Amino acid sequence: MQETLFFILAFLAVGSALGMLLNKSPVYSVLLLIITLFAIAGLYVLLNASFIAAVHLIIYAGAIMVLFLFVIMLLDLKTDVEHINIRRPSRLVAVLATIIFLAETILLAMLSLSNPSFRVGLGEGIYGDVSSVADLLFTKYLLPFEIASVLLIVAIIGAIILGKRKLRPEEGSA
Repeated sequence: MQETLFFILAFLAVGSALGMLLNKSPVYSVLLLIITLFAIAGLYVLLNASFIAAVHLIIYAGAIMVLFLFVIMLLDLKTDVEHINIRRPSRLVAVLATIIFLAETILLAMLSLSNPSFRVGLGEGIYGDVSSVADLLFTKYLLPFEIASVLLIVAIIGAIILGKRKLRPEEGSA
């Protein structure tokens, strides 16, 4: 049963992620990203990391996706994305990154199939409960956690400034 649920969630996550990348509408892309995040939260539940799944849903699928939708609505992206010219170096980097990712995936699959004792995962002694997450977050990863919080505050302040700058010319013309 767990394997079947894993494959359903994995197919849903990969399918909605591909749909997000291939969709031209930014709003639909964000909605497909929310489906991807829900599927990943389901995968966390299958790993017995229910706290991480809950935090994942609250933070990413909740707060950050609402922020993305707010920014998309604020920017009023009604024009098609087809006019954007993607330069050749960026295509080369994308193809190279895809080849590296596929090579890593094939290598890990071959290693896990050829050697049954080979395990891909978080490692021993890492669990998804509250105490182990808090212990790692406030000891080993305290500095990156604080840097991420400062970056989020800067992003929020930047969004407010951009939003107010867009409103000023309209207020003066009225």
